[in-house]
Amino acid sequence: MNNFTWVANHTGQLEFILQGLFSQSKHPVLLCAVIFVIFLMALSGNSILILLIYSTAHLHTPMYFFISQLSLMDVMYISVTVPKMLMDQVLGINKISAPECGIQMFFYLTLVGSEFFLLAAMAYDRYMAICHPLHYSILMNHKVWVLLVSGCWFLGSVDGFMLTPVTMTFPFCRSREIHHFFCEVPAVMKLSCSDTSIYETLMYLCCVLMLVIPFTIISSSYSFILLTIFRMNSAEGRKKAFTTCSSHMTVVLLFYGAAVYTYMLPSSYHTPEKDMVVSVFYTILTPVLNPLIYSFRNKDVTGALKKLWNRGFVFQRTSK
Repeated sequence: MNNFTWVANHTGQLEFILQGLFSQSKHPVLLCAVIFVIFLMALSGNSILILLIYSTAHLHTPMYFFISQLSLMDVMYISVTVPKMLMDQVLGINKISAPECGIQMFFYLTLVGSEFFLLAAMAYDRYMAICHPLHYSILMNHKVWVLLVSGCWFLGSVDGFMLTPVTMTFPFCRSREIHHFFCEVPAVMKLSCSDTSIYETLMYLCCVLMLVIPFTIISSSYSFILLTIFRMNSAEGRKKAFTTCSSHMTVVLLFYGAAVYTYMLPSSYHTPEKDMVVSVFYTILTPVLNPLIYSFRNKDVTGALKKLWNRGFVFQRTSK
């Protein structure tokens, strides 16, 4: 049996069974409808934010460029897991092949890693804008924006390329049932019949670096920002700086808090139920919250949205 499973795993014939959210729910149809609505909200909210930023001239700044990239990551992020989960529930299928599982895992890891570093780049941008305003336009020119964002995507893909192949080459002969709603590394590794302790230690160290390096940049940037804000003479300047930074810090705390639980806490703290709840929070709810956090508390974005709405309303009236 072990040899068959190993061969099946390496020839792409092995199929996993995703025992996800709906199998744990007493009202799966209602839960499916709620998740579908949340998915549509995340897609529409982030897409509108991207459209606003790219169609409004005064939003063509580093901060909004980074926000548009965050929205793009969130759209891709939620699309990696939720459509498959919803389709399985509708069609009554909860299987995923080994290649599909590996692809899902790779994109998920890439997007998570990219978002870690993007949040650090956004903190650095705020540090430059608030602490070095006179040199900001020179130090944060268009070339720097592109390099920072490209670096974030590259480092995220490194995470995906490192962890996915190793995880998927382990022999799986215990069970085919993944107690999760998508192929997340810790959930898949529990099915392996070989000793994975060394790999888990290396994965833990890798995740620590992926979390600690960006978080160090974020905490250092905001330490300097807070010092600068308290020295400001203008109450209006302090308020504006606090508003901008508090939005970003809210997103950082939501995202990093869930990631620390998933990848840094010992296995004794984990249960399949807790893992799924935390994963729902940062794979499904966070992409919905991010555009709300950055739009409703931002006068530039709300102003641009009103102009876009009025422009569309006027176009409809003139076309009639």
